[in-house]
Amino acid sequence: MAEPSPDRAATQDELDLLHYQPRIERPVKMKSPELERNERLRHVIFSGQFSVDMLEDLARTADRIRILSKNRSGQDFLIRLLHHKRAMLYFTQPSTRTFLSFMAACQILGITCNEVRDPTTSSETKGETRFDSIRMFSSYFDLIIMRSKLARLAESCAYLMNDLEATGNRSVPIINAGSGADEHPTQALLDIYTLQRTFQFADSRSSTISTRFEELRKDYPELNQGLTNKVYGFCGDIGRGRTVRSLASLLANYEGVTLIFIAPDDPTLALRDDLRTRLLDRRVNLVEVDSFDATYNGKPVIETLDALYMTRIQKEHNAPGDEQKFAAIDHSRYKLSTKLVERMKAYAPILHPFPRDQHFGEIPPEIDNDPRAMYFRQARNGMWIRSALLASIFGVDHQIDRFFHDEYSEWHHYNEGAGVGGEGSEPSTASQSGQF
Repeated sequence: MAEPSPDRAATQDELDLLHYQPRIERPVKMKSPELERNERLRHVIFSGQFSVDMLEDLARTADRIRILSKNRSGQDFLIRLLHHKRAMLYFTQPSTRTFLSFMAACQILGITCNEVRDPTTSSETKGETRFDSIRMFSSYFDLIIMRSKLARLAESCAYLMNDLEATGNRSVPIINAGSGADEHPTQALLDIYTLQRTFQFADSRSSTISTRFEELRKDYPELNQGLTNKVYGFCGDIGRGRTVRSLASLLANYEGVTLIFIAPDDPTLALRDDLRTRLLDRRVNLVEVDSFDATYNGKPVIETLDALYMTRIQKEHNAPGDEQKFAAIDHSRYKLSTKLVERMKAYAPILHPFPRDQHFGEIPPEIDNDPRAMYFRQARNGMWIRSALLASIFGVDHQIDRFFHDEYSEWHHYNEGAGVGGEGSEPSTASQSGQF
């Protein structure tokens, strides 16, 4: 956070943020242990907290929650898990999908929710600081899920909770549901979860190895299951897209990935130096181009992508003069069309964090029915993966594993003893659950 200008007095919120600045300005690996308890996430603040193993564990829990939710006994089990917990959804920045999916995730696990979405209805209008509000919420609730336009606020609140815990005061977990333009870690979770499910190439109607994957391998012999060894494209407002920052950081954990950023040659919209440096330091193959038709490995970028992540131009972050500057950019180069989609690989998913901008038109509605258009499924996946995250934070994920095993431990081995199939042929959770 920048120092307050000398021509005005600093607000208490600004002073509080400056107090936490030395802790914020540390390497991720130095900060992460302070956000855990007993090797389990306590506060969820930035995507760098998630390892590949943790992402796989959360995906498995999410798969099991979604399967259990399809029948009454599973629903009854899930809703009793955390019925004694209460959550505050403190969303002072507009939100639809993140707010509602967290609300739904809480309800699946039986957590009672309350909300503050308009600060004019709270005591902040009387001069109460955000930090006093957070501490007050911690007096009534067991979890605070927060979204703010103020960067670093969620991380600062996590340190506040840690300080309270150290002095014997009540302290609760903090989940960052979007903080300024810097991070949106749970959006990255659902993005990764969507990619994990997509690249299983599972057949929802069969428990056997997907025939679809085998068919795809005929046209794409280098194709593998999973997130490794893939080319991921990000298009649009790369510089100000906190979802891009979070997802790109997570994908950097996977071997053999290439990240291609498709954006105007503009310092506001193009890849920022800090993210570029972070990715290069992790030895990610990073490519920056200014259109889908720019070449990579001798082919147009649009034809090389294994997945495409579209974003809108985030006009709400415009500074004075940006509108005029952006008007000179040929934005058609950063919009999908049916002709472009026809050139994409047959399996390559199209993702979007939403909302999409009907005026800008980065993804026109005629693409919605294409089987590669995953953005509505992607939004629904947020409910499942956030349920899994809450289950992990409160330590009930093992109970879900045990109940799931008990519910689905019985198999019909029709061909046992007949020389076909037999013991050890149970399908994986992924194939049981189907692709979506």
